[in-house]
Amino acid sequence: VVQIAKAKGMTVIGAAGGADKCAWVKELGADHVVDYKAGPVARGLMQAAPDGIDVYFDNVGGDHLDAALLAARLHARFAICGMIDIYNDAKPQELRYLAKVIGARINIRGFIVSDFFAQMGDFYRDMGGWLKEGKLKRHETVHEGIAAMPEAFRGLFTGGNMGKMLVRL
Repeated sequence: VVQIAKAKGMTVIGAAGGADKCAWVKELGADHVVDYKAGPVARGLMQAAPDGIDVYFDNVGGDHLDAALLAARLHARFAICGMIDIYNDAKPQELRYLAKVIGARINIRGFIVSDFFAQMGDFYRDMGGWLKEGKLKRHETVHEGIAAMPEAFRGLFTGGNMGKMLVRL
């Protein structure tokens, strides 16, 4: 489930792999979408945000995080929620632009859902209402049967899904 909420004057840039996924992110309300399969993420991000970025939410790590560091403006704020780029890879993260944290005084903070369990009731109330009212758009990739589970799991790491990956039992 995705909702892109924009503050007045805010530009939202999404990232996705492939034309269909990029079109979906644009349909959700993003102003620009970087297709990470079409070329280097840093180049795409710099084209989408020639003046830099102020806020970055990361689930990927790797070259996406590195590109955001390169594009970061003075006092940018980064929320790091995941690093799927390294979940199944034992090699260490390589960030060429990490030193920019110092000069641009970038604030980087980890973000994990368990920090917000106290607000879970509010989340379910608000999200349930938005879903019921049709304010949220979602896309699901559904595989049928337990035998499809390995394929669905691999698809999470290879771009084999659009939106939420599910296995119907």
